[in-house]
Parts: sequence; structure tokens; C-alpha cells
Amino acid sequence: MINVTVFVDSEHRYSGLELLGHAGYADDHQEGQELVCSAVSALTINMANSVEHFTEDTFTADQDEESGMFRFHFTGDVSPEATLLMSSLVFGLQDIEEAYGEPYIKIRFKEV
Repeated sequence: MINVTVFVDSEHRYSGLELLGHAGYADDHQEGQELVCSAVSALTINMANSVEHFTEDTFTADQDEESGMFRFHFTGDVSPEATLLMSSLVFGLQDIEEAYGEPYIKIRFKEV
């Protein structure tokens, strides 16, 4: 399962996210596993690349393909453009969660 943690501040503004796991690690192979993993990866990497390319926002990012870990945290103020990109990512991930749910993906929000 892909566990997604979206970090928000006390005013529900995004400060980062972390993903861990693979949709393909469900106990029994089911149709859609590869699709979920690919979609989550594409949305997440596109968001990080877009923040880097289209904004001046600073962030740290780290990934490990084997474990399915991806961390992304803003290190300064978050611009309206980066907020929109994060909102779009979260919207897409929530759509995937609604369509496929467990055992593929679980999203939670954590206030930091």
C-alpha cells in the first residue's frame, strides 16, 4: 500500500508530503496495482518538478525507489503557485484513493 502523509500547518496550508510503499505490495495481485503506482508517481514527481520549474519556492526532496519513499518539504514561504500545484496533487491523489482505495493507497493529513 502507498501511505501518503500530507503535512499542513494550523491554517491548513501545505508544508510538504511523504509517501511510502508500493501499490503492488498488496497480499494478492489485483488488476490496477501498476496503474495506481504509476499514477501516484507521475502526479508526485510532476508536482515537485513543477514547483522547481515554475516557482521560486525552496524545498527539500528525497526518494528511494526500492521502498517507494518520496519526501518533499517546503523550506520557506509557500507561494500561491506552489499552493495550487500541491492542491492539484492532493486532488489527484484523493481521486485515486476514491477509485481504488485500500489495499492500494491511503491518504492522511497531519498538522505540523
